[in-house]
Amino acid sequence: MNEILSWSPRESAASSSPFDLLSKSPFGMLDSLQRLFDGEDEKTTMRVEEFVEDNTLVVRAELPGIDPDKDVEVSVADGVLSISARREDTSETRSEGRYRSEFRYGSMLRRIALPEGVGESEIKASYKDGILEVRSPMPAQKSAPETTKVAITRD
Repeated sequence: MNEILSWSPRESAASSSPFDLLSKSPFGMLDSLQRLFDGEDEKTTMRVEEFVEDNTLVVRAELPGIDPDKDVEVSVADGVLSISARREDTSETRSEGRYRSEFRYGSMLRRIALPEGVGESEIKASYKDGILEVRSPMPAQKSAPETTKVAITRD
């Protein structure tokens, strides 16, 4: 009963639950639900952050130990940025007549809705120190339409 009484809206808003309806993008909840049903956990989830810096949308994905030339694909279609990656880890141990081999593999996919008007041809991606960074200039803000005052006449 104490757990119910100690609920805090601040803690609830910070939740990373797959059922959190306060996602950054319309695809956020769908992506979380997909990861839930695919059985993905913290070890196979691609962590991303997105923010605006100097009028540029920046998306960073944590992808350590991946060869970006063969294991990562970045694409844009219908205003959605898709980052997919495949990870394969193998290890072998040999000692005094013993042999042990382990492998781990999996695929990751994240989709992020882009702001309306982003030029898909202007998007650039780079990879350094295990971080994939995708940068896109933000579209020009439309200025508010100028208001014209209309004179009122009396008949």
